[in-house]
Amino acid sequence: MKARLLQEARTPWRSLRRALWLALTASAALGLATMAMRSAAGSELASADLLIQITALVVCGGLLWFDRNRIDDL
Repeated sequence: MKARLLQEARTPWRSLRRALWLALTASAALGLATMAMRSAAGSELASADLLIQITALVVCGGLLWFDRNRIDDL
């Protein structure tokens, strides 16, 4: 119990942050998949919208990656 409390003190709100990063990453991936399907159906897409969606996926995925559990945290 003490180790868990010390870890929470070092990294407050980790589970809430990870849930938020996961939700944002999933949303960006879903948006990119939707754009890909619309493009495959022959609809035109603005390149700026595609760039924004790819950037959102990379940034949110990066936040999820950097907030991962590391061995030295245990």
